[in-house]
Amino acid sequence: MSQENGSKQQPLLVLGKITEILDAFSFDKPSMTLGELQHATGIPTSTVQRLVTNLVSQGFLDRSGDGIRIGVRMAYWAATATKDLDVLSIVNPVLKEVRDLTTETTCFFRPEQNYRVCVAIAETRHALRRDMYVGKVIPLNVGSASRVLLAYDDALAERILSGTLESMTDASITEADTLRATLVQARADGYAITTGERESGASGLSAPVFDSAADVIGALTISGPTLRMPLSQCEEWVDLLVSHAEQITRTLGGRYPS
Repeated sequence: MSQENGSKQQPLLVLGKITEILDAFSFDKPSMTLGELQHATGIPTSTVQRLVTNLVSQGFLDRSGDGIRIGVRMAYWAATATKDLDVLSIVNPVLKEVRDLTTETTCFFRPEQNYRVCVAIAETRHALRRDMYVGKVIPLNVGSASRVLLAYDDALAERILSGTLESMTDASITEADTLRATLVQARADGYAITTGERESGASGLSAPVFDSAADVIGALTISGPTLRMPLSQCEEWVDLLVSHAEQITRTLGGRYPS
């Protein structure tokens, strides 16, 4: 290899290692020690230490004691990058990917007043499917998407809980205290699974998506007949769904609420 080629490749190798370090952080692990970063990336300890020191000095990372996290400067850059970004242009490819991985209908819901609205969908290719389409309006007290939207929006949750809770099936939650408890659980879990609340014989699995202010802006949802989506299947898809919801949040420059 010539010296010229070597000099061109060396910065790319360093950039690759920097990317590995930055990618190691997630909403589940927003802060890590040097040892945890080394374990997560597999990069030699001395290299991790040198790169982290440089990244901290440039504001890519912040350090507090032994803890290292993504730097505030990165959030500033992300905000400018996503200022005019079309949310649905980010959401739609993810919906199709999740649909193809699960073979079930995947939707994105946004809250509108006291309801949630389906604003994007990748439909299942199965003949047996739930009735869902872009523009469908659903009460915010039923279903997994409603649950995660309310779990991360206290003001919206109080407005819904203080009003009349609609019943769509025998499984719909119409008692405020019961619904409040499910919201606490959804926030603790970071996702929600429901069966038969909006439509008998149908299941839903949802995870939240956040903006740069850590406000919930939507719910990523897998839905289908309980025949194909029993609780055990929904539980198997939790990690897949949560990681894709996190992918949308990251792309939008969002962050998880503290």
